[in-house]
Amino acid sequence: MPVGSLKLRGRIRAVLGDNIDTDLIYPGRYLNITDREKTAEHLFEMAYPEIRAGLQQGDFIVAGRNFGCGSSREQAAAALKFAGAGAVIAASFARIFFRNAMNLGLAAVVSPEGAAVGSAGDELEIDLAAGEIHNLTQDRVFPSASLDPRAVELLAAGGLIPHLKAKYQGQRRDSCLTTV
Repeated sequence: MPVGSLKLRGRIRAVLGDNIDTDLIYPGRYLNITDREKTAEHLFEMAYPEIRAGLQQGDFIVAGRNFGCGSSREQAAAALKFAGAGAVIAASFARIFFRNAMNLGLAAVVSPEGAAVGSAGDELEIDLAAGEIHNLTQDRVFPSASLDPRAVELLAAGGLIPHLKAKYQGQRRDSCLTTV
């Protein structure tokens, strides 16, 4: 795949409303879990357990405004990623959730139409660089905010840590140090 281009394809698993906060996504009582992959076991546990039960690898969650508001817990984005979500599409995101998702390699797609891009079960193709969401089931195209090529590269690498490991692979750890 060329740098600066990334397309995602999957089905909408759920369409949610506005102000889906991090407590709904990942309950605070599980913050002591340190294994990120285990966070997926508690995704939407209190509010929408049927989403977790039906989520398939690459599925999309669609929502309205202010997705990921509330506390800044990284576990909310991690639970979505490790449960298999391919992306979250929303009219807007809480800033810290957006950053956490991108750093973990979970695409956070801003679309002004938000929850109007489709219904549960619809198949979508998202072009992150071009800023388009194509609902293949309805044969409709919706605009989304295009991502900077560096953000697309970060997502293609699987997140910030894999991106940095690949970028600096082979460099000596002490190359930044100077001797006196």
